[in-house]
Amino acid sequence: MESRSKAKSVAQRRVYGKRRANAPRAVFDQASPDRDATSKRIQNVDPVECLETKLARVTIDEDMAPQHDEETGSQKTEETEEQYQLVDTSSEQSSPYPKAESPDTSITPSVESTPEQPETKQFETMVEVRICETNTADSSDATSKSTAPMPDTTPESTGEDQEKRNTSEKKAPRKKTPASRRSSGIIHDNKFNEYVRPILNEALAPIAAQSIQKFSSWASRSANMFDVAKLAEGSYGEVYKFHLREEACRPVVSKSKLAKLKSYGDGVFKVVPLRAKSGPGSKKFTSIEEIVSEVKMLKYLDPIPGFARFREIHVVQGRFPESFQNAWDHYKKTKDDCMNPNPSNKRAYPDTQLWAIIEMDDAGCELEKFAWSSIFQIYDIFWGVAMALARAEEYALFEHRDLHLGNVCIRSTRQDGCMDPPTEQDIARHSCSSGFGFSSIETTIIDYSLSRAELRLTDDPNGMIEVASSDLDKKQLFDAIGQDEDEIMQRNTYRYMRATLYTGDPAETEKPANIPGIWAEYSPRTNLVWLLFLLQSLFKNRKPEPPSALPQRKALAPCSPNKKTIKAETANGKDQKVTNALVKGQQTQACISRLKSTLEDRLKSVLELLDLEHGHEDMCCAADLVAYAMDSQWLGEEDFF
Repeated sequence: MESRSKAKSVAQRRVYGKRRANAPRAVFDQASPDRDATSKRIQNVDPVECLETKLARVTIDEDMAPQHDEETGSQKTEETEEQYQLVDTSSEQSSPYPKAESPDTSITPSVESTPEQPETKQFETMVEVRICETNTADSSDATSKSTAPMPDTTPESTGEDQEKRNTSEKKAPRKKTPASRRSSGIIHDNKFNEYVRPILNEALAPIAAQSIQKFSSWASRSANMFDVAKLAEGSYGEVYKFHLREEACRPVVSKSKLAKLKSYGDGVFKVVPLRAKSGPGSKKFTSIEEIVSEVKMLKYLDPIPGFARFREIHVVQGRFPESFQNAWDHYKKTKDDCMNPNPSNKRAYPDTQLWAIIEMDDAGCELEKFAWSSIFQIYDIFWGVAMALARAEEYALFEHRDLHLGNVCIRSTRQDGCMDPPTEQDIARHSCSSGFGFSSIETTIIDYSLSRAELRLTDDPNGMIEVASSDLDKKQLFDAIGQDEDEIMQRNTYRYMRATLYTGDPAETEKPANIPGIWAEYSPRTNLVWLLFLLQSLFKNRKPEPPSALPQRKALAPCSPNKKTIKAETANGKDQKVTNALVKGQQTQACISRLKSTLEDRLKSVLELLDLEHGHEDMCCAADLVAYAMDSQWLGEEDFF
């Protein structure tokens, strides 16, 4: 995708509608919330890395460089007090790393000053830390040798030795720069990090913005608490989801951390292979610019109801971890749409492959994998998408440009998550007069890799506007025909969209010559082209709706011969109640039947309004269509605002 900035005066934009809840952010920013339980189970810990981590958090009361003796090779300090202090500013509870054995340290004693020695500057505290790679026995020997008392200094021995000592003190530089903290999960490669720096700059968490991470290390943060499952794939990459192992978490995780884990598990992870800077893989996969533009759009459109909720962006390197590879293998065995190459194939992906991992809220099931049958479902899906596009047009001059059924997700707002058609009781309880919202289905638009939007860089209405777009003429979208009716209709929609942008007439069949930069222009009628495709697909692929039965009259129980005969007026009263219930049920069904017919007629009118050749001439964008629907009372103001 291409981004360009320009100065443009725009009116203050606002977000129409309200979201149900704010998106929970990633809880694994600094460390896993299950670190307490994990640290007890981890056995194979690299002691050197743990030691480096602990030493990086050590502070000394007064900074002083140790002096090096040229003859003995041992380190000596200037005159200090006999008491030494080691200060660790971080507590064990806040440490994100497993507890390791304390390092082997030895403290060099002070050297008593003599009248013959020159007076030196004194320091209150001093510490010397040594990291020994030998075994315990050797370490203890070294410690005993280093702490052995030194011979008394006499006037006869202070001549030549003192001169050498003074010379060594002058040569020893003062080291004030502390050692940099290194972690096993970070890739310390300046070339790779500089290459993906534009992506890292879009991250929210410090650890994600710092550097590329090892894929295995990133995945290990949640490996003990979650199972990984692959949900879907496309030309961009693949989508995975984490499933929380609640039974394994409850004994070792507090209720508050368990709630965070559940929120984290509600997200999905879009794994996208990145294009290499040079060499193999430099002419395929997704470019850095395309990912940056998509993430910027995700973050900018995040407040709009009906659009995906952004959480975080990571850049990782390496082969798929075992949990992700197992999820990929299971998807390959159980699904028939697995077309991407196996991540374990080194010919497809090298060991140094870079991946972008985009964390988002789980928007539910893809529309193409859902079987809808009720007109209430169709009505809610179509107008949910139309209103989301209208909001985005007003907020960011947005065009999606790839709104096929796989880029619309649906989920139920019911507590049990059921997405069955609404029952008569559900419809009777609904207070909305427009007919929208009866199915309790909520829609979310995803995947902005081909989209166009204007992103405000500052809060100043007269500030800079960045146009994020993608040159679709460079992609293989307009020449494909399709193998079945649904794919043919989708491929034709791409061509209708292109004709709309180039000529203003979606029915224009002649292919125009490419115009550089035209895809950065704003042509919101392309949203109507995709809404027409969506509505045609919803009607075309509707399943037969199961018939709803009238409430049946209960059979009368046989009368006991020992009981007295029921009075005629009592029997007539009971029959009257049953009759009234039947009449009320028939009236309810008739009312629902009329409402269904009304909703279907409205949507068929929309097909006429959006017709490519004979549609409404003044219908130029999704906002126009929504405004028309509100004027016609097909939608209520409370549905949009």
